[in-house]
Amino acid sequence: MGEFVELEAQDGVRMPWNVLPGTKQESSNCVVPVSVIYTPIKPFPNMPVLPYSPLRCRNCRSVLNPFCTVDFSAKLWICPFCFQRNQFPPHYTAISDDNLPAELFSQYTTIEYEEPQMISSSSPSPMIFMFVVDTCMIEEEMAFLKSALSQAIELLPDNSLVGLITFGTLVHVHELGFGETPKTYVFKGSKDVSKDQLLKQMGFFLKKPKPPTSVIAGAKDGLSSDSISRFLLPASQCEFTLNSVLEELQKDPWPVPPHQRASRCTGTALSVAACLLGACVPGSGARIMAFIGGPPTEGLGSIVSKNLSESIRSHKDIDKDSATHYHKAVKFYERLAKQLVHQGHVLNLFACALDQVGVAELKVAIERTGGLVVLAESFGHVVFKDSLRRVLQLGDYDLGLSSNGIFEVNCSKDIRVQGIIGPCASLEKKGPLCSDTVVGQGTTSAWKMCGLDKATTLSLIFEIAKKDSTDTTVQQPSSYQFYFQFLTYYQHSGGQMRLRVTTLSRRWVAGPGSAQASSAVLLYDLIAGFDQEAAAVAMARIVSFKMENEVFGILTILPLHSLMIPVKKAEFDPIRWLDKALIHLCARFGDYQKGRSSSFSLSSRLSIFPQFMFHLRRSQFVQVFNNSPDETAYFRVILNRENVANSLVMIQPSLISYSFHSGPEPALLDVAAIAADRILLLDSYFTVVIFHGATIAQWRKAGYHNQPEHQAFAQLLQAPRDDTDEIIKERFPVPRLVICDQHGSQARFLLAKLNPSASYNSDSPLPGGDVLFTDDVSFEVFLDHLQRLIVQ
Repeated sequence: MGEFVELEAQDGVRMPWNVLPGTKQESSNCVVPVSVIYTPIKPFPNMPVLPYSPLRCRNCRSVLNPFCTVDFSAKLWICPFCFQRNQFPPHYTAISDDNLPAELFSQYTTIEYEEPQMISSSSPSPMIFMFVVDTCMIEEEMAFLKSALSQAIELLPDNSLVGLITFGTLVHVHELGFGETPKTYVFKGSKDVSKDQLLKQMGFFLKKPKPPTSVIAGAKDGLSSDSISRFLLPASQCEFTLNSVLEELQKDPWPVPPHQRASRCTGTALSVAACLLGACVPGSGARIMAFIGGPPTEGLGSIVSKNLSESIRSHKDIDKDSATHYHKAVKFYERLAKQLVHQGHVLNLFACALDQVGVAELKVAIERTGGLVVLAESFGHVVFKDSLRRVLQLGDYDLGLSSNGIFEVNCSKDIRVQGIIGPCASLEKKGPLCSDTVVGQGTTSAWKMCGLDKATTLSLIFEIAKKDSTDTTVQQPSSYQFYFQFLTYYQHSGGQMRLRVTTLSRRWVAGPGSAQASSAVLLYDLIAGFDQEAAAVAMARIVSFKMENEVFGILTILPLHSLMIPVKKAEFDPIRWLDKALIHLCARFGDYQKGRSSSFSLSSRLSIFPQFMFHLRRSQFVQVFNNSPDETAYFRVILNRENVANSLVMIQPSLISYSFHSGPEPALLDVAAIAADRILLLDSYFTVVIFHGATIAQWRKAGYHNQPEHQAFAQLLQAPRDDTDEIIKERFPVPRLVICDQHGSQARFLLAKLNPSASYNSDSPLPGGDVLFTDDVSFEVFLDHLQRLIVQ
């Protein structure tokens, strides 16, 4: 898989199939869909930024790239997508074989453009942050949040614009432009507020009359700069006022009767923030920073009533359609998402509570605006504090926040775009590239990305439209080349507008009706281009999407040996869907003799894929048991926006072993890895666990690592801590760190992820002395049943 990692390092692209199936039927037989996992603004140190406009095809609007055919004498170039002949403009007259522009260099398949007028224009647009702060919390949580916000304000760039809204029973919009006397505008939490009502109540037209017909959109259209600066001020000017307001900020004063929840109008507060930003700074890439400490109970977007006798919806309630508030809240946040996308604004959510706060309902607004989400137990937890600092800090490990993105795709004929799974919203640009089958955000070839960063990743799902290959016998070998082009317009973190162009070339495989290839050669070519890591991530995202969008009943784990028994219910069952896909893939590409399971073997290109599927079907993305809807939504938001390496760690955590006998080395994700004289480091992306074996824990408690003669033991204890620091430093959201001992209560964080090769009901000896109390089948049993079903 090294060559696929190298391709990702060059273009930010991973594909399950790097050799594409030649026909629609062949693609269907391959089970894993043709897809691309792409990081649009992944940083590349050697990528040139060209200070001029891109040269586009007259017909399909694709950009000049290294795969174009160039006629130097006639000064023409031929588009590889539509074969249109295009004339070079006058400033390309010196082009020759020895004098090529950068966009035609073979190594620059990914390149960026920054137009001269953009470079020479006035100062870049400042970043804009609207803080929306929940006040329905206990005093301790309020103190934690105010401390974190004060530190965050210090990290803001001096020219960034800042606003503040607080909410509880009522919504308070704070006027920061008049620091001498605190002034707020109050809105009723149970009532929806339109943009016109908000502008009128907040006195935007006291000095400048309201335009009779035109759309009100910032200082250029209808509003005065003075009225906007009352609520959005540069951080350098309002830092003192903002800190003063935060210091005096108190818990929501409205009394909470016994046996009732606090009255929290989260939806109304976010709606007010969206309307205010839409009126003052439309199209600016502004970010709503929402800090929520409990469930919304008042107004639009409520997820539960105030009465404590009503429990917050569970997965079971949502599946049975008995969650009273769920669908109404989702519809409200879909409208809010549409408004924010239209305005070009982003919703970031920081949810810190022991109870649910509505992430499951808010997910649609967060994902479609490209927002960030952090879920923690308390505002005093290191996960929240460090994650907030990562969002705002500048330096080596900053997120590289960008905004105002538009993503477009172009590709060769005979392929269609089904959609994108990831942080974006459809621009409804329909055309011949769009498939009738929709997955994620579909029926378009262009998407809006209000917010994106250097790690934001999209999954593009395609379908092969070519139904047969009867004409392949007369085609030239060059016709088997296939091309993708991805265009990303975005506002760089430095404020400049840029266009990044990534152009890829892949190869079709000849169809079964062609004279060029036999069936065995076709399979060999497909296997040679199979990236099992990218395939596992693509399947994880597709099954998560299906679980959210297709009706299914309460999830029950079906034993693998019952896979082929017909099910009476017609609901979507993710376990069965994954197992069937795995069986068909292995039967298609495996080597075996019918009826002999011992004869089954897989190519090294596919050998780890069953293991990935085993861990995926046990993961938090598929198994919703013991997770709340908020936690499941949180996990899926992160899965859909991370690259292949990080997503794979979520599916199959990495395990590293430390001992006196050898240096740090990878260990099997199996209970057999546990040993009394060993330290294990488990990285499951959301949690990092340092697990001390029983003997190591006893030595540590005895203080041997503090004695000079036991420096080797001190170094052994420190090694996993150093590696953990490196992991945490580069990751967002910051993972939870758990340090535990064998047989301790928190050892469950490790044991839950291990393959139960030895459990309480197994006959094999128990390595390390641990007993796994689980009815889950081990990977060995899973593989044995898989082989039996394949060879039948």
